[in-house]
Amino acid sequence: MSHSARLSDYRTALTTPGMRGPVAASLLARLPVAMIGLALLLYVQRETGSFAAAGLVSAAALVGVAVGSIVQGRLMDRHGPTRPLLVTVSLFAVFAALSVTAVEAGAPPAALVPLAFALGTTEPMVGSASRALWSHVLPAGPARHAGYAYEAISMEVFFILGPGLAGLLVAAPWAGTGVVLGAVSMAVGALWFALNPTVRGVRPEPVRRSLLGALSSPGMRTVALAALGFGVTIGFIEVAVPAAAAQAGHVGVGGLLLSVWSVSSVLFGVLYAMKPFPRAMHLRLPVLLGGFGLLALLLAVPSGLVGLGLALFAAGTLITPQATTHSAAIEQVAPAGTTTEAFGWVVTAVTVGLAIGQSASGQLVEAHGTGAAFAVGAVSGVVIAALVWVFRGTVAAGVPLRQDEVDLVAAR
Repeated sequence: MSHSARLSDYRTALTTPGMRGPVAASLLARLPVAMIGLALLLYVQRETGSFAAAGLVSAAALVGVAVGSIVQGRLMDRHGPTRPLLVTVSLFAVFAALSVTAVEAGAPPAALVPLAFALGTTEPMVGSASRALWSHVLPAGPARHAGYAYEAISMEVFFILGPGLAGLLVAAPWAGTGVVLGAVSMAVGALWFALNPTVRGVRPEPVRRSLLGALSSPGMRTVALAALGFGVTIGFIEVAVPAAAAQAGHVGVGGLLLSVWSVSSVLFGVLYAMKPFPRAMHLRLPVLLGGFGLLALLLAVPSGLVGLGLALFAAGTLITPQATTHSAAIEQVAPAGTTTEAFGWVVTAVTVGLAIGQSASGQLVEAHGTGAAFAVGAVSGVVIAALVWVFRGTVAAGVPLRQDEVDLVAAR
């Protein structure tokens, strides 16, 4: 299955009857995805004067998102998206209000960290629900793949806009403005999405589910491994780039440099979706991750900030193709009735990878400089790509039949 998509396929997907409302609502809900965590970090730092406390709070929120994406995904697969989203939006609003109140009251990190974890856990996973919705409204084929590609590309756009918005809003008269506006946007968008007639009409598949859920499929575990490697490499780079800019005496350039690879990611991602390579999904996963790691090695070459920007532009070309591939691979490897949870595992794998990469990169930058962090991040991607290559057969095999399905085939 090639999973290619033309521009006409994007048009078909986005104009599918009943999808305009969910598409618009998911845009509003997902816009703050890359904004809330950074806005919370900047808010806590501004109020406490401590980067250490702010880092702990931000990390707790990140861990919460990793946990919440799996739990919410499994609940949506079992009960449909509407009821779980309504519950999580309500809890999210409560914990957002409690978090802001605690920061304003000067609460210590011991109180802020669990609140941030709860905030991340209840962050409504509209992205997972939106991605899964395409399989309910479109048959398998190019248009459905275009819907998956749209999800990945639009998310990349949000990762370009989110940090910039957070940086601008922290300079507002009240430092908590970014947190509140982001939370309101996410909550309103999630409610709008959950109550849309198309979304409410989604019914869970009546299948027997394993205790392991989506991870009962060996192919799904391989996709998660690829997503982990993707996150690890990005995590190393996201810390080393601002550090390189600071060492060059241009602190404010770090965020701009990271935007460079996001731009090339979006531009190339659209083109790649039209003619993906390699065609076979089980080959595409390791090749794209390995290629990303090799391109990331360019960042370790001393070349000044201009050269670093050019290297980031080159490496960025393989970001959205990987995100699109992870999403499309789910269709091939996720057991029936687990597609939303499966996407949650991808989100979790990337998030865990980011956390690993960022923490290790910070240590390397301090001890050996940014060049070492870039090199180790790139090599990590290549090594994990090699492991994905070893297990590529699990993706090619797709979803293994359950014993009752084996017996049915034998009877026929």
